Amino acid sequence: MHTLVVVANPDPRSLTHAVARELAAALPPGSVEVADLAEEGFDPRFTLADRRAYSADGSLPPDVLREHRRLDRATDLVLVFPVYWWSVPALLKGWIDRVFVNGWAFDHDPGQGLRPRLGALTTHLVPVAGDDAGAYDRHGYERSLRTQLEHGVVDYCGSRRGATVFIHESERDDAAARAEEVARAVRTVRDAVLHDREPAAPAR
Repeated sequence: MHTLVVVANPDPRSLTHAVARELAAALPPGSVEVADLAEEGFDPRFTLADRRAYSADGSLPPDVLREHRRLDRATDLVLVFPVYWWSVPALLKGWIDRVFVNGWAFDHDPGQGLRPRLGALTTHLVPVAGDDAGAYDRHGYERSLRTQLEHGVVDYCGSRRGATVFIHESERDDAAARAEEVARAVRTVRDAVLHDREPAAPAR
């Protein structure tokens, strides 16, 4: 069993990175890989080469193939990211655009329709939000983000939905309250990952 934690924040001192580090430390040793997209210099631009590969007119770029190998090793994927304008950062959006492509994440054929391919993967989401939970509820921000990612990406590719846990008021001055939010998020995702790894009960 293997968990891939993908982090999309350019600041290694950010709360986003702190959450990823705490989560990696909370999971069994040797079972976690952390992909720091900014530090690794992942290019989020969907280029002509990506378009041709998507249309089956060319081969996938080497950096995309590397991400596929990482994900092929994983049973669980955790996306940890700051919320920018009620969505994911451009870096993570580009990673999704380029990596979750036709022929790997799903097969789409005009005659046969859609066939999702990521049924062996469970995807967890940890959005780090500046506003409070009440604002996200009142304005529909949480529902919108969940629809975009849980339904629009996870379900579309056939991945199983794992835990989605928001860390709210990430820029508050209250360090103790912020730490409690992080600890709650880490526990939730850790428990979801470990539960997913439990062997199924034998048939009676």
